[in-house]
Amino acid sequence: MKILFVVQRFGRHIMGGAELHCRLMAKHLANLHEVEIATTCAADYLTWENVLEPGRFEEDGLTVHRFPVLRQRPRDFDILAFSVLHGFPSAVEEEHYLDAHGPVCPALIQYLESRNDIDRFILFSYRYWTTWKALITVGHRSILVPTAENDRTLYLNIHRASFLRPAAIAYNSVEERNLIHRVSGNQHVPGVTVGVGLADSRRVDPGSDPLPDMPGKYFLYIGRIEESKGCQRLITDFIEYYKTAHDPAALVFLGKGDIPIPDHPGIFQTGMQPDEIKIWVLSRALALVMPSRYESLSMVLLEAWEQFKPVIVNASCDVLLGQCIRSGGGLYYRNTDEFIEVLDLMAATPDLREKLGRQGHAYYQRNYAWPIILEKYQKILTLEGDIG
Repeated sequence: MKILFVVQRFGRHIMGGAELHCRLMAKHLANLHEVEIATTCAADYLTWENVLEPGRFEEDGLTVHRFPVLRQRPRDFDILAFSVLHGFPSAVEEEHYLDAHGPVCPALIQYLESRNDIDRFILFSYRYWTTWKALITVGHRSILVPTAENDRTLYLNIHRASFLRPAAIAYNSVEERNLIHRVSGNQHVPGVTVGVGLADSRRVDPGSDPLPDMPGKYFLYIGRIEESKGCQRLITDFIEYYKTAHDPAALVFLGKGDIPIPDHPGIFQTGMQPDEIKIWVLSRALALVMPSRYESLSMVLLEAWEQFKPVIVNASCDVLLGQCIRSGGGLYYRNTDEFIEVLDLMAATPDLREKLGRQGHAYYQRNYAWPIILEKYQKILTLEGDIG
């Protein structure tokens, strides 16, 4: 079977969750099918500036086709987005918003139209111009991987219509599937709850010490340090915890973003780190903290459970709450008082951390080991119906 993945950005250096999801799926499906990638020349999702060369390339054993973005995101995009997402936009205004959101890449869409030899197009993620246009062009041969979160973008009519176009949908979680069904009424579109596995299991040298200034005991956040990920509230809540705890653990941020990290004795930042150091930091944490309200899966939870680490999640996110309850792999909180109580309990109870970590690891193995993920993809790739 010939499969063409379509994604807004692609490359080993691009670490967005959806982009990493796409890269991992493409590499594993390439062992079973003929796989290629179609993407843009952009690396930054905030500007869509063309920084990569257009053309055909071989990367990590995959054929990648890159096409130039027609224009960068306008400087007044945030003003436009607020107006559309908080108002009652017309169809024309919604389309104008999506054009501004980008990445506008007509050459990529023309390329999809020319590929009559492709059996299945796998499209990431629903909110981008490339996916919207691809669904209009090759929707009847496509599998959509929405990576949808419960934010205002999801409720635009232009996106609701998109969920009716693919031949099938690969959902990240039960909660994401139920959310899209409720918003778009697309229950008739075939779908499978799949998710994604991780990179090959990583082991760390217990004697290594790549970051000697790390605190002795700490909770860990991994990802973009942004308001949309709940990081500002995490900092505020952690400072309250630190004031009251008898023997407080530290909070370590691994990543980068636009929220400044305060000068606080209990808060540390490592910046972006190579994968092996990230796993080293994770393997020594008391628990992973995930404060986001908007997720479709959260791969960092899977990474924590792979390393037998418990998680602490924001219960305001249905996906994180559902994963936490189903796995028995962590605890959750709804407000500052509960956050403090959970951190106190985790820090003081190593037996609890070990139990939750074991349960999380077992859940990961049952649901996200690669043989299970690939079996689900084989099922969705061979679904019958208008997919030819």
